[in-house]
Amino acid sequence: MVACECAEPHERRRVVLTGGPGAGKTAVLELIRQSFCEHVKVLPEAASIVFGGGFPREDDLDCKRAAQRAIFFVQRELEITADVHNPTIVLCDRGTLDGLAYWPGPMEDFWSGAKTTLAEQLGRYDAVIHLRTPALELGYNHQNRLRTESATVAAEIDERILRAWETHPRRFVVESAADFLDKAAKTIEILRSEMPECCRRHVIPTIDAAQAGTVSSTSGGV
Repeated sequence: MVACECAEPHERRRVVLTGGPGAGKTAVLELIRQSFCEHVKVLPEAASIVFGGGFPREDDLDCKRAAQRAIFFVQRELEITADVHNPTIVLCDRGTLDGLAYWPGPMEDFWSGAKTTLAEQLGRYDAVIHLRTPALELGYNHQNRLRTESATVAAEIDERILRAWETHPRRFVVESAADFLDKAAKTIEILRSEMPECCRRHVIPTIDAAQAGTVSSTSGGV
């Protein structure tokens, strides 16, 4: 994060960065961590915390539902911790609605299990940026050790996530491109538009191929 001279109180905006497996979220988030000012708080992915910490990742329906409930509550508590220290943007690596794409059953059961509603969760977020999952020929891979989906399954999940967030009033969809730098640049520009002028004035370094390549190889995100 880049040091910021702005000490004024900020009106916190919570933004979701989402998309299907292999969409490039991890790489874009790392570029944002390196480039944006300290008032942009980037959260870790709740699913990676849950599964990386050893939560069972089984195929039976009860385990799948338990996992999605665990991810939902971890996500919500992460967001609560991010609201301290005067952030201007809390950037979430997925949001609470992403669980709908993985929930094995009626959407109503998801909301009853989480003791909330679709409207309440949509209202938590000021904007949603959806990175589309690339096709195999556009760079889908398994560099992330927690990524188990084939390109076909990843595309199906991407569509379900798209539907989960479709009623949010400020959703931005960033399509895949042959050059990942184009996709990253569009995403960063959308995020900058959500920032107040006091933090937006920081010059974001131009993303070059070497930088993006380093990020993707170390994070497994592209």
